[in-house]
Amino acid sequence: MNAEFFDALDDIEREKGIPKEYMQEKITQALLAAYKKDNDHAGDNVVVNMDNEKKRIDMFLRMEVVDEVEDPVTQLSLDAAKSYSKRAKVGGYVEIPIETKQFGRIAAQAAKQVIIQGIREAERGIIFDEFTSKEQEILTGTVSRIEPRTGSVSIKISSNSEYTEAMLSPNEQIKGERLVEGQMIKIYVVEVRKSTKGPQVLISRTHPGLVKRLFELEVPEIFDGIVEIKSIAREAGSRTKIAVWSNDPDVDPIGACVGPKGGRVAGIVDELGGEKIDIVKYSEDPEEFVAAALSPADAVSVTMLDESKSCRVVVPDNQLSLAIGKEGQNVRLAAKLTGYKIDIKPESQAYEDGVEEL
Repeated sequence: MNAEFFDALDDIEREKGIPKEYMQEKITQALLAAYKKDNDHAGDNVVVNMDNEKKRIDMFLRMEVVDEVEDPVTQLSLDAAKSYSKRAKVGGYVEIPIETKQFGRIAAQAAKQVIIQGIREAERGIIFDEFTSKEQEILTGTVSRIEPRTGSVSIKISSNSEYTEAMLSPNEQIKGERLVEGQMIKIYVVEVRKSTKGPQVLISRTHPGLVKRLFELEVPEIFDGIVEIKSIAREAGSRTKIAVWSNDPDVDPIGACVGPKGGRVAGIVDELGGEKIDIVKYSEDPEEFVAAALSPADAVSVTMLDESKSCRVVVPDNQLSLAIGKEGQNVRLAAKLTGYKIDIKPESQAYEDGVEEL
């Protein structure tokens, strides 16, 4: 049985990735717990010895040999010690073998629970470490269950050979997107936390990081570092603005992201359920950057104001609504993208204000 036991530990290490030393420590704890379950007055002199080379497990009581016994739990008289070892002498120790077969049913059950708990804790630790390495990355998951009452969606996600369930809350779902059980979707790993029930993987479909990672997957120039994503502003399910910059003057950053015949950006739009994506060129000149961010509207002029991070943009009268966007979305996203508060005025009003100032 001892040889088979050690072989089983090798199998657990190979199949589940749980180190043999970790399991041996838990099994030692289980055997000690089982002995103390049957022996209420057991002391700290119970020893478990595991010999990997001989594939043996020995359990014994280490008793001190004394002239006069004061503590029967840890001490033994010389006459009693001689029955275990003829070499026993006062001041020395003898080892009294413990037969694990003598453990009662309750003790054996307690040992079993310690071992099972040890395996679960090890598995949780492996899963936590694996998914922590995937924070701020994209993983592909399968919709396993949809909660009709709350609208939360359970997603089965995997990384290498590890699997776990993560909950996609309604707030992290793309507005208007309909998911069905069995559907495969891409999710963004926001954070991994430890909880009493094991690792908790926080995932999202609305996080701007999802768009960033999708562009990195679709656009080789971004993956290679030739084109950089400087900032992203997103209202999931509706519209995203992304500012890009090229480190190579011969590479057009917008063209690289759009791709031949729009193929690259089209793939990302499909993954996001038709969400519109505006790709603009980043500039270190705030006026140029703000003007580009208001695309598709054209700016007549951009004036940086004295107040911190504020500017006034003049647009043609016929493009005022385009610059502001439906329910103010275009200017709102442009402000998030650039980090500037934007005040938009039509050209006619700006002209009148200028005349009055004169």
